[in-house]
Amino acid sequence: MIFMMKRDAYKKLIEWKGSSDRKPLILKGARQVGKTHLLKEFGKKEYSNIGYLNFDEDPSLNDSFTGRIQPKKIIEKLCIYLETQLFPEKSLIIFDEIQNAPEALKSLKYFNEKENQYHIIAAGSLLGLKLGVSTPFPVGKVNFLNLFPLSFGEYLEAVGKSGLRNFLDNKASFDHIEGSFHKDLIDNLKMYYFIGGMPEVVLQYKNYRDLKKVRKTQEEILTAYEMDFAKHAAKSEAIKITGSWQAIPDQLAKERKKFKFSEISKNARARDYNDSIQWLIDAGLVYKCYNLKTAKLLLSGYKEDNVFKLFILDTGLLCAMLELSQKTVVKGNNLFSEYCGAFTENYVAQQLMASGCKELYYWSSNNTAEVDFIVAHNDEILPLEVKAGVSRKKKSLKIYGEKYKNNILSRATLMNFRKDQNIFNYPLYAVHLFPYLGTAL
Repeated sequence: MIFMMKRDAYKKLIEWKGSSDRKPLILKGARQVGKTHLLKEFGKKEYSNIGYLNFDEDPSLNDSFTGRIQPKKIIEKLCIYLETQLFPEKSLIIFDEIQNAPEALKSLKYFNEKENQYHIIAAGSLLGLKLGVSTPFPVGKVNFLNLFPLSFGEYLEAVGKSGLRNFLDNKASFDHIEGSFHKDLIDNLKMYYFIGGMPEVVLQYKNYRDLKKVRKTQEEILTAYEMDFAKHAAKSEAIKITGSWQAIPDQLAKERKKFKFSEISKNARARDYNDSIQWLIDAGLVYKCYNLKTAKLLLSGYKEDNVFKLFILDTGLLCAMLELSQKTVVKGNNLFSEYCGAFTENYVAQQLMASGCKELYYWSSNNTAEVDFIVAHNDEILPLEVKAGVSRKKKSLKIYGEKYKNNILSRATLMNFRKDQNIFNYPLYAVHLFPYLGTAL
């Protein structure tokens, strides 16, 4: 019953439905982040009926899109196939696993131009690998929406803590919150680090409160991902993809988390593995965080393509890959500092992506200072230093502030909300409020 979980993306689907600029929508996201369940729930609640088409389950569906693309004729064929009527404005048509149907993807252009009164959403587990490569892409004729694992806020709602989420989302200052609320949020965050935001895993925890079941489900998801490597890439490339994927957790566990190809294998070189890393990025399984030569707008113009960190899409899956014991969850706040704070940085990257960041960046200076994340917001460049515990050290942040004359410096720690002159402390459980809360004051 994953579809019963509230997802923030649902509001964006509502906006899409009512938009005067609505086009066919492409929903992107990694396998098992809940795309199909979200779309079916949306269709069930917001439309008279659903026309659900899965191009992986039934490859013969491709036949409806061959030859000259005529949207009206396609609708007629789909009505016969589904044995139901599809109505303009009132029916939601879902093209699932559309990466297996190039002509269906191509048809979105013609639906937009000729029959845009039909509401169509396309989704696919490995869609990012196909777009613009082996599949003709309807440039400018579609809208996009990304779906990620459940954010910490979505997780709170899923496990029955919606009151805590609403409390956080309505926070309008950096005044301390009550100690009992702070502790409750830290305890829930600790569980989120271990469980993560994959819908099936969260559902397991919600229903059974059994971390052994949680770990088993996480391992099944990881196995499915590695099977995808072999299924959708040539054998030689699949080996490199697997090697890159399996190297990420150990590299995150080091003090300096910069990705090193030599740690995949002794003789590994960037030119040999760049394609495998891009495969993982396109599949939505990893997030790439680029080092900045200098912190200036536009950030993308100052990134170093060959100097970066890689984060796993979900902190719970990272826990499973590192085989972290469930006992760590009850050992005070040790989980936050395990493996040199690997989980904390990965968690923040995950929340920033879910909050709308298109690309992740960090800044370093001659091995003397490093700021974990740099975000552009309203023509300002805003740094965020991440600490796994309650340390008040801010050497790197101060070096950055002095170099770039930045008036707003932010940290994410286990401390309560706090403001020291121009330094804003976001509790890790409220990192989704960065940078909006600090810039609004």
